[in-house]
Amino acid sequence: MSSTLIRGYEVVIGLETHVQLSTQSKIFSGASTQFGAEPNTQSCPVDLALPGTLPVMNKGAVERAIEFGLAVGAQVAPRSIFARKNYFYPDLPKGYQISQYEVPVVQGGTVSFFVGEQPFTVRLVRAHLEEDAGKSLHDDFHGFNGEKSSGIDLNRAGTPLLEIVTEPDIRSSKEAAEYARALHTLVVWLGICDGNMQEGSFRCDVNVSVRRPGAPLGTRREIKNLNSFKHIVQAADYEINWQIDEIEDGRTIEQATILFNPDTGETRAMRTKEDAHDYRYFPDPDLPPLVIAPEWVERVKARMPELPRVMAARFQADYGLSEYDATMMTQSKAFGAFFETAAQACGQPKLVSNWLMGEVSRRLNAAEQTVSDSPISAALLAAMIGRIADGTISNNGAKQVFEALWDGEAATTAPEQARVDAVIEAKGLKQMSDTGELERILDEVLAANAKSVEEFRAGKEKAFNALVGQAMKATKGKANPTAVNDLLKKKLGG
Repeated sequence: MSSTLIRGYEVVIGLETHVQLSTQSKIFSGASTQFGAEPNTQSCPVDLALPGTLPVMNKGAVERAIEFGLAVGAQVAPRSIFARKNYFYPDLPKGYQISQYEVPVVQGGTVSFFVGEQPFTVRLVRAHLEEDAGKSLHDDFHGFNGEKSSGIDLNRAGTPLLEIVTEPDIRSSKEAAEYARALHTLVVWLGICDGNMQEGSFRCDVNVSVRRPGAPLGTRREIKNLNSFKHIVQAADYEINWQIDEIEDGRTIEQATILFNPDTGETRAMRTKEDAHDYRYFPDPDLPPLVIAPEWVERVKARMPELPRVMAARFQADYGLSEYDATMMTQSKAFGAFFETAAQACGQPKLVSNWLMGEVSRRLNAAEQTVSDSPISAALLAAMIGRIADGTISNNGAKQVFEALWDGEAATTAPEQARVDAVIEAKGLKQMSDTGELERILDEVLAANAKSVEEFRAGKEKAFNALVGQAMKATKGKANPTAVNDLLKKKLGG
């Protein structure tokens, strides 16, 4: 696998992503998973493993794991095992976490994405079901007497997670971020996760190491709980350069768990990284093996939505889009639906994809909004693009129309085509379509620019562009450039 070297070193990255599953109750109890409740109001004896309680598997969590496995082309294990992962931390009062170790529910699979226009595919090792721990509170917690203190909120304890682990296939921070973005798109598309990164529904642990080309894998350090794609890039870049500095200064990299500070842009070691044997994994005696019959898998498969890669392939076949354009059109269900509605309405799929990837995305990204928030509907965009296609307005004129529509300058009660035409008329953007009038103007341009005419006929192609420029100037930019080119060539050829 080729990669761009950083300061003479190859970067090796793998991701572990914790995806909170969209069930209404926890993975082994009936307690609610609703976000934002008062601390310790959504934990129950089962979540805390109090004496006399037993965990019961949440069927909905299993089905969401099956959906993910099918979506990434993985093997859904017919029999998987839950284990106890033993460690002692204040937010884990029972002293262990129920997870899967040797036999996970999802095995293998791939996730494909683009960095720029270059395609990449990352292999998955596994995806396993587990419960979340609680949360330590430090910043806004006060003791019984009002003193600043630390506390524990156990509302998240037992929340269902799917931990998705990659092979160390990633070779840059940008690849890591785009992989995470593609994974985020997929789990939200499937409906198995709400994808809210600020609320902790989608969290990435990034394992980073560096090595000289051809050398064995370096020692990895794990950056914990990154909750934005921007932070993935920032944290990985800082850690890469830190590790290279350490090696260049003759020091040894030690395996560790580290935290990223978004305020400083720096990483710092939190603790020495544990190995699997430190957790003393053993099968959970209170949970039987998870058995998934083929019939269950088929039932889940039958009700799954059209997958992004399947929709992208259809957009290539039905609308003639490139692989890259089709992938960009399927960055979300809403985006795909917007594209298809507009493309069918105006019959110009390539122009629709260009506008969606260009002006529409630029405006939405600047406002941190999604396509669902667009003030220009699919039908309205299609009406505007239709006027580009039929020669009524130029591309430059269309940008002015788009700005006016986006800013709400046109009447909102009229039909879409009427709104577009009203803006064109009000701003005087209609291209000159009267051939007779255009011919008259071109005759005047040729008469006034005899030197350029002579130069063109002498073989100087630049002279033709000069004549086109003069023609557009004479028409105040309203002439159809294609018509100008065609008529000029006809007149000069004659």
